[in-house]
Amino acid sequence: MGSEWRECMLGDVVTLQRGFDLSKSKRQAGPFPVIASTGTVGTHDEHKVQGPGVVIGRSGSIGEGQFIKSDFWPLNTTLWVTDFHGNDKYFCYLLLKSLDLARFNAGSGVPTLNRNHVHPLPVTLPPLPEQRAIAHILGTLDDKIELNRRMNETLEAMARALFKSWFVDFDPVRAKMAGRDTGLPPHVAALFPDRLVSSELGEIPPGWEASTLGKHVNIHDSKRIPLSRAEREKRQGIYPYHGAAGVMDYVNDYLFDGIYLLVGEDGSVSDARGLAVTQYVWGMFWVNNHAHVLQGKSPVSTEHVYLHLHYEPVLPYITGAVQPKLSQGRMKKMPFVYPDVPICDAFSQFVAPFFEKVRACDMESQSLASLRDALLPKLISGELRIRDAEAFLERAL
Repeated sequence: MGSEWRECMLGDVVTLQRGFDLSKSKRQAGPFPVIASTGTVGTHDEHKVQGPGVVIGRSGSIGEGQFIKSDFWPLNTTLWVTDFHGNDKYFCYLLLKSLDLARFNAGSGVPTLNRNHVHPLPVTLPPLPEQRAIAHILGTLDDKIELNRRMNETLEAMARALFKSWFVDFDPVRAKMAGRDTGLPPHVAALFPDRLVSSELGEIPPGWEASTLGKHVNIHDSKRIPLSRAEREKRQGIYPYHGAAGVMDYVNDYLFDGIYLLVGEDGSVSDARGLAVTQYVWGMFWVNNHAHVLQGKSPVSTEHVYLHLHYEPVLPYITGAVQPKLSQGRMKKMPFVYPDVPICDAFSQFVAPFFEKVRACDMESQSLASLRDALLPKLISGELRIRDAEAFLERAL
C-alpha cells in the first residue's frame, strides 16, 4: 500500500441519503430508470438524481452497490450518494460494493440499513489518481460484461425475429403467395409452400400440424429435487440452483448437464405480457420443483421451443388465484404449430450460431465477473499494485 493511502471513515468518502417515495400507481413511463434495492424496477418521466450516480440497498436487499450512468429516481428502499467529496464516482461504487454492509442490518423483520450506522465505518482511501486507475481496471471488466449482455440481447432479438417471421407471420409463405422473393437462400425458400389453409389454430401452411407443446418436448421434471435454504447453506458450491424465475443459490452438486429450457411451474409463471417465465440454461446445474425442465424433441430443438414460448400466451393455462400454477398437464396442452422435418432442421441451423454465441458470451462474462470479484478486494485494500493488476488484466483480455 502506498504511503499516500489514508485511513478514514466511510462518511468522509461519500454521504448517503435515503431515496424517494414513488408508488407504482404514480409512475409515468419515461426515460429515467427507477432504482430499487434490487436494481431497476421500471421507468418514470421525472428524475431525482443526475447521473452518473451510485446507490446501495437500504431495505429488503442490503448493500450491493449499483452504478447508474443516466439520470435516475432512487426509491426509498435505497440509499444514494449525495456527495462524493471529490472522490472518483466509480471508485466509490466499487468501495461500497466491496463492503459487507449486511452486518449492519438494523431491521427486526425486513432487513434495513441505517446510514448513520455505516457513515462511521473505517475504510482505507487511496489518492485520486489511484482511485481512477482502480476504477479503470475494474470498469474495463464491467464494460466488457455489459457489452456481452447487450450482444446477447441482440442475438436473441434476431432469433426471435426469425422465429416470428417463419412460424407466426408465415412471411416466406406470404411472399410466395404474392409472387415476391422470400429473401431466403433458394434451397430454404423451396421448403415453404405458396398457400395457407385453415386449422383449429388459424391459417397455417399445408402439411404443417396444429399440434400441442407436449408432443414436441421431453419433460424431465421427475429428476428435480428441491433443497431447503438450510440444506443449501450446508451444500454451498459452484453449481447454479434454479427456481421458477432464476438462480437462487449455488450448491456443491448438479442434477442436469446440457442445454435445457426451464419454465416456471408455480409462483413466477407469467410475465407482464402474459407469457411464460422461461430460462434458457446450459452446463451443469440443479433445479427445484418450481420450474419445469424441458428439451425439444427432435426435430424440434430446445431453442425452437424457447422462442415459441416468446409468442404463445400462457395465461389461459394457469390455475390458482393466490398461488399461480402452470401444471405439467396444462403446459403440455399449450398450442404448437409443428412444421415438417426439413423446416425444423433448417430453422435449427439458422439459429444455432446465435445461441452458440449467446452461451459463449455468457460464459466469458462469468469468467470476467469472477476475475473482477477476485481483484476488487485486493485493489481496494492496496494489497495488489496497480501495474500488476494492469498486466494481469492485459493477459486476461
